Amino acid sequence: MSKKKLHPHTEMIRLQSERSQNREHSVPLYLTSSFTFESAAQMEGMFKEEIKGNIYSRYSNPNVSEFVQKICTLEGAENGFATTTGMSAVFNSIAALLSQGDHIVSTNAIFGSTHQILKQVLPRFGITHTYVKSDEPDTWEAAIQPNTKMFLCETPSNPGLRIVDLKKAGELCKAHNLILNVDNCFATPIIQQPIKFGANIVTHSATKFIDGQGRILGGVIAGDAELIEKVIFFARHTGPIISAFNAWLLSKSLETLPLRMEKHCFNAKTLAERLVGNKCLNQVLYPELASFKQREIALQQMSKGGALVSIDLKGGIEAGVTFMNNIEMCSLSSNLGDSRTIVTHPATSTHSKLSKEERSAAGITDGMIRISVGLEYIDDIYDDIEQALAKCR
Repeated sequence: MSKKKLHPHTEMIRLQSERSQNREHSVPLYLTSSFTFESAAQMEGMFKEEIKGNIYSRYSNPNVSEFVQKICTLEGAENGFATTTGMSAVFNSIAALLSQGDHIVSTNAIFGSTHQILKQVLPRFGITHTYVKSDEPDTWEAAIQPNTKMFLCETPSNPGLRIVDLKKAGELCKAHNLILNVDNCFATPIIQQPIKFGANIVTHSATKFIDGQGRILGGVIAGDAELIEKVIFFARHTGPIISAFNAWLLSKSLETLPLRMEKHCFNAKTLAERLVGNKCLNQVLYPELASFKQREIALQQMSKGGALVSIDLKGGIEAGVTFMNNIEMCSLSSNLGDSRTIVTHPATSTHSKLSKEERSAAGITDGMIRISVGLEYIDDIYDDIEQALAKCR
């Protein structure tokens, strides 16, 4: 008799490494650099990959394996690999799969460090790129070259919340035999599963909502088994595997991710609605607002609007700095996805390495403020944002 298939949110809570002889209910920490063998034959078999098992924590660890399995369950992925940071996940998802002479088509609305990888790091190894506009899918195909191997995108984008039509991206990549690589950090697998739309690789900065409390760094790559095997080979021999402790924390954090995202999204939507019409603002960006240009596409591929709200202050950089200097309760930080609300001025921080023209092309104005809406009482969040905006008038 087959077992009843569980909902992914239930599996994420119930999945865990095999219990030890101590019959623990909560998975223990496996703080060990290496693992022992019962015989020389077993050791040889594991190194030849004829026998499954842990050899060395740079290769695998029970805590890491549990975390990866949970992410794969949520994303609908065949396999995955956990890394030290989110940017390590992004880099490894590219470097493990491309070679000298290959070309990437990338949407232009991506995180600042991803821009730097494309512009400064990959060209040293003979890998080039062409940018396309995230919100203009009809222009994407023209950027494909004979040596194009990957379509790279981030949706919603950081910080302009531009949406990539994943259905169109999936169809395009299938038609041209390209790897569709999607940064799903902002939406999390609770709100969006890009693999359903044809993505081959999905990356996350687990530092953000997956941890959810601003404690540790981590990243994860999930996707097609054949591609992930290449990622695993590359990463095992270059060494960016996540620590057992961080994987253990992240695995525990996943158990509450659906609950946290429900409250994050409620607070974010409420805040965005209250800010509409504020005289200090040119614009309020949030996928569920009626004024959001890509609302229809966003809600076709996302179950909720997410936890990020971006506002554009009249007065540009000066107004942005004034706003930041007058925040009282919310945190000033470059991070996001925390239980605490965080405000960031991208033009002077996370995206300051981009030229003004590059920021503008990605939808990042001088007066843009990214608000990572936390779990505090919504009135307290709004009151702090409102009083800081009042100082900009």
